Amino acid sequence: MAKPLDLPFDPIERAAEIWAERFGPADAMAAVTSIMRAQQILLGGLDGLLRPHRLTFARYEALVLLAFSRRGALPLRVIGERLMVHPTSVTNTVDRLERDGLVRRRPNPRDGRGTLAEITPSGREVVTRATADLMAARFGMPGYDSLELGEIFTLLRGLRVSAGDFRTEPGPAAVSAPGTAPSAGRRRR
Repeated sequence: MAKPLDLPFDPIERAAEIWAERFGPADAMAAVTSIMRAQQILLGGLDGLLRPHRLTFARYEALVLLAFSRRGALPLRVIGERLMVHPTSVTNTVDRLERDGLVRRRPNPRDGRGTLAEITPSGREVVTRATADLMAARFGMPGYDSLELGEIFTLLRGLRVSAGDFRTEPGPAAVSAPGTAPSAGRRRR
């Protein structure tokens, strides 16, 4: 965990005040800057929690994805799509996981040129222990209750939809945040 800055003021709020004086409305700038700072805080905290398992959050995500797959193996291309990262990042992540004995590469039987990454029994053990630590720490967000976490998910989901991360069904049917009960008038997919 990074050392707290312990500043006597909120630098993003101060920047927003100056921004408003010089450029105009600062709401979007302040929101984006807050999200970017939150990402730094969360990633640093999560990587700190995962360090004893010799993982980063990126490697943890790849292991979880493989653990969730039916056969414990996926093509590298699919890993990149699901994690929404560049193929080079997938290769580097799998290289490190393979070096640590948590994943092994094997030829894709459906595609003679392709490669699968397959989680090993050691990888399954590590992901189970790491997940327990992350769950105990509420993924670095212990100050939020389930309702607030659902609201955060819903707000940021709109940004992800606008960016084209995934398609949504038209109409009133909406999704509740994962792990929360569907709202009245909404159905879970």
